[in-house]
Amino acid sequence: MSAIPSNPLNAGPNESTTSGRLFFLDLGTGRVLSANPDGSGLKTILNEGRKLPDGLVVDAGAGHIYWTNMANPKANDGSIFRSDLDGKNMIAVIPPGATFTPKQLQLDKSNGKLYWSDREGMRVMRANLDGSKIETLVDTSLGDPRPGPDATKWCVGIAVDAEGGKFYWTQKGNDNAGQGRIFRANIELPSGQTPENRTDIELLYENLPEPIDLDLDLVNRTLYWTDRGDPPRGNTVNRAPMDPEPGKLQEPEVLFTHLMEGIGLALDLKGGRMFVTDFAGTVYSSNLDGSNQKTLLFAEGNLTGIAYAELPAGR
Repeated sequence: MSAIPSNPLNAGPNESTTSGRLFFLDLGTGRVLSANPDGSGLKTILNEGRKLPDGLVVDAGAGHIYWTNMANPKANDGSIFRSDLDGKNMIAVIPPGATFTPKQLQLDKSNGKLYWSDREGMRVMRANLDGSKIETLVDTSLGDPRPGPDATKWCVGIAVDAEGGKFYWTQKGNDNAGQGRIFRANIELPSGQTPENRTDIELLYENLPEPIDLDLDLVNRTLYWTDRGDPPRGNTVNRAPMDPEPGKLQEPEVLFTHLMEGIGLALDLKGGRMFVTDFAGTVYSSNLDGSNQKTLLFAEGNLTGIAYAELPAGR
């Protein structure tokens, strides 16, 4: 993740001093869309067909968008694509077959890495920005064949604290089963260990409905995530400390409710706001504490991943 400017946890939006652009995905049509942070200026950047896009990140400095394609969850044909901000020069960075079902995607610009969760592949993975050096960081399969039949082993969300040397991920579990969990581990694999048997994995939160996308406020050491599943705890946006007290059960704070299958989450920490998508095709915004909720767009398809980016002048 890029460096995060300091701001109070509950600061409200300051749209007069922030500018940027939203990028988000429509699963149903395979579209990559973009809009202003108030929902105006909506446009389709590209429409590549039904490859089931799920997660995306923006490398504003390089002028690139990266996104995952789940493709057929029962086949080994997932991929990650890249294009210019206007949708031109699209290429496959991670070709079909190098990952099963890539979900949320994160960019570690400082180290030139892409991180993603591979759902039916039951893995957390990373690669260089050009697609070279594909690595598995965590393998939760415990010997199960891929694609994995056990939803408790499915890795979905991903977040990276590059400076702190940690990455975080979600395992959603079965639908409405309260099996969702959030984990973290060291970016560097412990010496002599493998992705299957590494001993540095920490369980941070459990018994969640269906945790999906993650994002981090590194200054305030706070973890944010979307959660699918049935109300009252499901279809929400939540936050909780990145460093929960050992042995102390801490309930997440629910910030946003009544989503229709909540998926995508993006924080604009400089502006004190967050953006959320759901499967009903709605894009929302609110303050970081969940106040000042707004509907920016609606009925735009089956929306999945979303990213907020401040773009250099002229882009």
